Amino acid sequence: MNIDGCISEDIHTSGGGEIPPCAGLTSNALPKAQSCKKAESSHTGVSTSYALSEDPPHWYALRCTYGREKTAYEYMTAKGITAFYPTQTTVKLIKGKRKTVTESLLPNIFFAYGTLDQLKHFVYDNVNLPFLRFYYRHTHVGSRIEKTPMIVPNHQMESLRIIYAAETDNTIVSLAEVPKFKKGQMVRV
Repeated sequence: MNIDGCISEDIHTSGGGEIPPCAGLTSNALPKAQSCKKAESSHTGVSTSYALSEDPPHWYALRCTYGREKTAYEYMTAKGITAFYPTQTTVKLIKGKRKTVTESLLPNIFFAYGTLDQLKHFVYDNVNLPFLRFYYRHTHVGSRIEKTPMIVPNHQMESLRIIYAAETDNTIVSLAEVPKFKKGQMVRV
């Protein structure tokens, strides 16, 4: 593409050059920003790498009906979605025989990480996952109730994953604050 042929002769350039240093939407940019340097080295330039995305990824709580969370989890992870499905293996007596069964620690619930638009694609897919829905946070606005998908904070998901990874039966999870040791207190190690 020949840019010289598209420029009219009556254009006044700053600095006396033949071709205007900038054309289009940023033609009135500061001279410091008009240089050929990259925008990251200029404090006056604009970069799209610093623009905020519309929907950042979060952990969302998803629910399934009739214990089909494993099916939804496997389908979504096969499509490239990061998900967390806590399970435990137990031995059950079924028709007089002992069988090892994998059960969900949180029945009908699992967690998926992604943007709201990515996960809506799966939640509202009534062909492949008609049993999958968001857990919603209900907010009263006047006489109207608004539903927003429930976001699980990253630090809470990390705590849940640490507890799940412990894999010990003698682990006690307490919601109460653990008291700190006092200065000079004797401790047995």
